[in-house]
Amino acid sequence: MFDRYQAGERAVLVHVTFSEDDKKEDLDELKLLVSSAGVSTLGVITGPRKSPHPRYFVGTGKAQEIADAIQTFGANVVIFNHSLSPAQQRNLEALCECLVLDRTALILDIFAQRARTYEGKLQIELAQLRHMSTRLVRGWTHLERQKGGVGMRGPGETQLETDRRLLGIRITTIKSRLAKVSKQREQGRRARQRNEIPTVSLVGYTNAGKSTLFNQLTGADVYVADQLFATLDPTLRKIDLDDVGNCILADTVGFIRHLPHDLVAAFKATLQETREATLLLHIVDCSDENYRANIDAVDRVLKEIDAAEVPQLIVMNKIDAFDDIVPCINFDDEGKPIRVWLSAQSGAGAELLLTALSQLLAVQIRGLELAIPAKYGKLRAALYELNCIDREVFDENGDCLLTIRINNIDFCRLRKKFEGVIEECLIF
Repeated sequence: MFDRYQAGERAVLVHVTFSEDDKKEDLDELKLLVSSAGVSTLGVITGPRKSPHPRYFVGTGKAQEIADAIQTFGANVVIFNHSLSPAQQRNLEALCECLVLDRTALILDIFAQRARTYEGKLQIELAQLRHMSTRLVRGWTHLERQKGGVGMRGPGETQLETDRRLLGIRITTIKSRLAKVSKQREQGRRARQRNEIPTVSLVGYTNAGKSTLFNQLTGADVYVADQLFATLDPTLRKIDLDDVGNCILADTVGFIRHLPHDLVAAFKATLQETREATLLLHIVDCSDENYRANIDAVDRVLKEIDAAEVPQLIVMNKIDAFDDIVPCINFDDEGKPIRVWLSAQSGAGAELLLTALSQLLAVQIRGLELAIPAKYGKLRAALYELNCIDREVFDENGDCLLTIRINNIDFCRLRKKFEGVIEECLIF
C-alpha cells in the first residue's frame, strides 16, 4: 500500500514566509529533508504571506507560478515546507497535474525509508494510515455506487467508503500489535528497575550527533550519517560508570520543529524509553546558528510526551567547528553539572561527559527507611510497583518497616501523590 512514489525524484520546493513565529519554517532544513528522502531539488519558489490561502495555501498567482515551474524544470513533484489541508493538496494537484506533498508527508516518507525493525515499520504504517485517512478522496474520481447486475453486485458503498472501512480495520490491527510490543518493552523496563539500573536517554534535534556520541560512549556501531532522521529505531547499550555501576544508554529518534502529531502518537511506545528515563542527555549542535530554537523545539516535544519533568544534562556537541572552544563542564550554584562541551566526532570531552553522568546519577538514587502503618497500604503497594524495596520487616505494632532505593524522579512523584504521608513515615 505504501510503495514509494515513482514520480518523486525531481522536485520543486515551496517555502512561504509568515510573520507569525509559530508558522516559521527553515528553508535550509527543508532542503536537508528533501535530500534525506533521496529527492533532487530543481527549483525553489518563495514568497511572503500574512496567512494561508484557503484554496491553494499560496495565492492564485503564486500557485500558477508553481504550475509553470513544473513545466519549465520538468519536475514531477511539488513539496511544501508547510502542512496542507486535504482540500489544498487536492486543488494544487489538479492545477499542477503532478503529486503534491506537504512537510508532514515528506517526514513520513523519510521515516518509512529508515524503519528497520518490526515495531518501527508498524509505527510508520500507523502514522501513514492516519495521515491518509483524510486524503482518500484525492486518488478517486470514480466514486459512483458499485454496478448492479449478475456477478456485479457489491456491498452498496462507494469505493471511498470501502477504503475508509478497510483503513479502519487495518489501523485497529496495527494498534493491537503495537500494544503487544509495548508490553514487551514494559517488561524490559521493569527488569531494569528491579536491578536498580538507571537509564540515560539521548534526545535532541535531528542530526545533532546523538548516534555519533552513542557510538563514542558505548563502542557500538549504530548507523551514522550527515542527514536528518538517520536514526529511527531505538538502540540500548550498557555502560559502566564510576560510583554508579551499570547504566543503560538509549539512542532515540531525533526531534524536529512541528513534528507531525500522528508521528508522535504512533511512536508512543518508543518514546516511552525517554519518558521513563532517569536522566536525559539533551544533545545540541552548537555549530547550528538556530541551536536555541532547536532546544525550544525539543523541549516542546518532551512536554508533549510527558517527559518534561525528567532531569536534563545539556551536551553542546560539535565544538570542533570552533577554534576557541575547549571541552569543559559547566556547573550550577550547587556544584551540579548542567552543561558539557564536547565533540562526539573526535571524542574530545567524552571523558568529561562520563564524569558528569557519574556525579548526577550517583545522587539520583537515594536510600530511605520508612515505617508504614497498615492504614497506608496504598503507599506500600506503590513502592512494590516501582520495584524499589530492598528489605521488608514488621515490628510489634504491625507497622511495615521498609528499606528502599528509589530515584529522585519517582520519589518526587510519590511525594506529590501521597502528600504529607511519606514525610510522616520517614525514619530519620
